[in-house]
Parts: sequence; structure tokens; C-alpha cells
Amino acid sequence: MVRKLSTILATAVVASAAFAVPAKAQDSVYVPLFTYRTGPFSGSGIPIANGMRDYLTMLNERDGGIGGAKLILEECETGYDTKKGVECYEAVKGKNPVMINPWSTGITLPLIPRAAVDKIPILSMAYGLSASADGDTFPWIFNPPNTYWDGLSMIIKYIGEQEGGLDKLKGKKIGYIYLDAGFGREPLPLFDQLSRDLGFELKLYPVPADSMQNQSSQWLSVRRDRPDYMVLYGWGALNPTAVKEAAKINYPMEKFISIWWPGDDDMRSAGAGGKGFKTLNWHAVGTDFPALQDIQKLVVEKGLSQAQKNSVGEVLYNRGVYNSMLIAEGIRNAQQLTGKKVVTGEDVRRGLETLDLNEARLKELGLEGFAGPIKLTCTDHNGHRPAFMQQWDGEKWVKISEPIEPMADRVKPLLDAAAKDYAEKSTGWPKRTEPCDKQS
Repeated sequence: MVRKLSTILATAVVASAAFAVPAKAQDSVYVPLFTYRTGPFSGSGIPIANGMRDYLTMLNERDGGIGGAKLILEECETGYDTKKGVECYEAVKGKNPVMINPWSTGITLPLIPRAAVDKIPILSMAYGLSASADGDTFPWIFNPPNTYWDGLSMIIKYIGEQEGGLDKLKGKKIGYIYLDAGFGREPLPLFDQLSRDLGFELKLYPVPADSMQNQSSQWLSVRRDRPDYMVLYGWGALNPTAVKEAAKINYPMEKFISIWWPGDDDMRSAGAGGKGFKTLNWHAVGTDFPALQDIQKLVVEKGLSQAQKNSVGEVLYNRGVYNSMLIAEGIRNAQQLTGKKVVTGEDVRRGLETLDLNEARLKELGLEGFAGPIKLTCTDHNGHRPAFMQQWDGEKWVKISEPIEPMADRVKPLLDAAAKDYAEKSTGWPKRTEPCDKQS
């Protein structure tokens, strides 16, 4: 309890200090961070927030910011609540933010129509609306390096490999346990289509947000239905609870596979029964990278971080680092395109559309081998990169597969149709204001 109170007090001090910083200081770039360090989703939100903030703080400490412009960082606590997230957006949009990071599919969705009006790019990294990968229809929204539909296609592809081919899924039963909110419902259209195309039976087990720690009824149904595989799209307290409940009914953990959100604390909370659980990932864990070592030396050891030293390098902390790497590179590209130190949201949108994180650039960043290359364009705001499967060995995550490519032939037509449908149903949906060939 003392540790929790100390954390809450520390969070309040840091947050109040951040809000006290003027957002329009000379030669500075304002980067608001939507975070949730409190509430039922804080177990997932805290490590993400720490990694995201610490990477950008490291750039300030080591390099004086980006391209001669100091980064002004300001956290806004959303509690993973859509209403609070929109309030955060309204509170920061007048301060000339170069980018918004909602860190919630539920918050992302109502911000999508606002982005073009306010000319602020939205970075919903590997979450949010899958169709927003289409840069022609959604020029202000970016969701690299994978969509939730890509992730589901990779999970189904992996399951098919375990069975000897996708054709072997015919007659199988696949269960889907998920947060019954925008996030968990996002892959349902693709899941339904794949079940019809591949001939497996899909069983749904939605979990309301207020029942994340009480999933007994869902897992009684799982025990009754006996699905051959279970797929998880969970967040916050839902994840460790799902693993615990699966272990209680002796569900084979090696057949329980998640999208990329379960973290180390989730698995430690789940206990010994979680050994064998699998999840997708696209970046490394650990601190064996110069950039992570700079974070430890210049931020954590200096007391400029809220992260415990031993949490640096864990999967969700590194996920936050990856997110901020995208932020930083979008800003840097914008500076190079415009010749300005102090760039705007419009500039950074163009910076993201010219993002080219090749192996040479990753090495320059001190992140060689941390993640695979990714390139965005004005038409492709995602990249649709492969991910690999990792497995919990009882103490840590272990990579167990080669990169798995998304099933583009099945996903892309649905994404294109969904993007078109979104625009047609949104009266007066704004079109791109400049052609792609004039952006680079």
C-alpha cells in the first residue's frame, strides 16, 4: 500500500510539473502523451507510459531534443476512458501539438474525424481502426507497424502451421475471448470472414470492462465448448485473469494465443499456470541496445523516470520506446523536409508519410536488431509488417518463431472496403488536400 501511495504521489508530482511547462517555449516542440497510470488498465498503461516518456526524455538529455528543438512533454491521464481521452484532446489541441497518441482504440475512434479539421496527426500504433491504414482515405491517421486485422491473420496463419496447413482448420473450433469494447470488437469482421473462408467454427466470449476480473462464466463456457485454440484480445486486468482462468480449467496453454498486448507483469500475476502462453510481438525485449542503455544511464539512474530499473527492457516498456521512436522520427523527418526546427502537426504528418526506418537508420538510433525495418508512404500509413510468436517460459518471454507475414491477400480487400465504407457513411468526409506525388 505504501508503494502504491508513493507511486500515485510521484505520478501527481510529475504530471503537475509537466502541465506547468509552457508549451510554446522558443525552439521547442510540444508532444502531449495520453497515459493511464491509474484504474483497472494501469497494469498495462504504466509500463507503456514509462517507456514512451523515457525515450523522449533521453533525447532531451543526450541530444538537447531533436534537431535543435527541445521536446516539451506533457502527460494527460485518461484512465483508458474515452470521455476523458476526448477531454485531454480538447485540452491540448490549442497548444500546437505535433502529434496525438491516444493509447486506446476507444479514444482513437472519436478523434479520427477531428484530426483533419485540427490538422493534428493521430498515431495509434498497432491499435485503433484497422482501415485507417489507408492513407488516401485517412491522411491524418497512422497505425504502424501492424493493424489488428494483420495481427489476427498472423495468429490464424500460425495456428494453421501448427495443424499442418490452413486447410486443416476446416472443422476445428477456435474461441475468441476479448474486451467487449472498440479494441476487442475491431477484428470481428475479419474473424468472421476467415471462419467462413477456412471452415472453422468461431466461438465468442466477450468480457465487459467492469467484469475483467470475473471471467468465470466465460471460462465455464470454454470448458463446455472445448475449442481447439483460444485467441485473446485483452488489456489491463483482463489478461492475467484470462490466463489464470484458463489454467484453472486445464486449458492447454500452448494453444492459448494473444494479440501483442500481454506484458511481463500480466504473466507474473497469472502465476505458474501461465507457462506456455503465447503472444505476438515485433520488437525485442531486454536492454542490450545502445539507446536502451542511454535511457538507463541518462534517465532512470538520474531519477528522471517513474520506471523501476528492473522494468526497463520488459515487453510493454519497450513497446513504449518503439512508439516514441516513431514520434521522434516523424519530427526529425518533418524538420528535414521543411528546414524548420519548430515544426507543426501538418509538417509531422508529412514526416510520418516519409518514414523509412531501414536497418542503417535503426543502427544510427542505437536500436540495431531491436525491430525490423518499416517504411510508410502517403497511401500506406501502416507498413503491415510481420510479427513473431513469443512464449512465456515461466519467467520471461522467449521468441519461438520466425517472422510471420500477415495474410495480405485476405486482409487488404477487407481493409480497402472498410475504408471506402467509412468515408461514404461520413457525410462530407475530407479528402486529401495534396496529391501523394507532391509530398516527398
